[in-house]
Amino acid sequence: MKILALIGSPRKKGNTDLLVDAALGEVAKRGHTGEKLYLYDYALRPCVDCRACKQGEKVCVQKDDMPKIYRAIDAADVLILATPIYWYGPTAQMKLLIDRLRPYVANRRLEGKKAYLIAPSEEGPSACGPLVDSLKMSYKYLGLVYGGEVLVTANEKGEVANKPGEMEMARRLLDDL
Repeated sequence: MKILALIGSPRKKGNTDLLVDAALGEVAKRGHTGEKLYLYDYALRPCVDCRACKQGEKVCVQKDDMPKIYRAIDAADVLILATPIYWYGPTAQMKLLIDRLRPYVANRRLEGKKAYLIAPSEEGPSACGPLVDSLKMSYKYLGLVYGGEVLVTANEKGEVANKPGEMEMARRLLDDL
């Protein structure tokens, strides 16, 4: 099984990245493969509501790096959206990605795939409610099956590495695969 983690944090080796590594490392022990894409490494444009993705081949027609991400999403069996909490929601780059998933509403290629969430927050899990609610609704709209989440308290770069309970939560995220 191939797991794709889409990382919406601008900080490599930060809390979001470390939690993803813990989750992917655990499933690798069971023979699954994992891939990470750092969204800040890609030039993504916002959705302009042109609606081209609702016609013909049901693909986005914007000229940016999103086709590379679409190919990785299509090849994956399981998705992890991983983002720190910014103003009780995802980072801007993660929001760009979510908006650009619109073709999948029409082409239904995500139907039945599992999707998870990893979200560290300075204020902790209680601040993650708006993001969790929004993503659950978005996953349902896309035909994805919500697999669960890891919501932890972490803000300073890498601090989650010193929190064994939070790291264990990440390692257990994909236990149902």
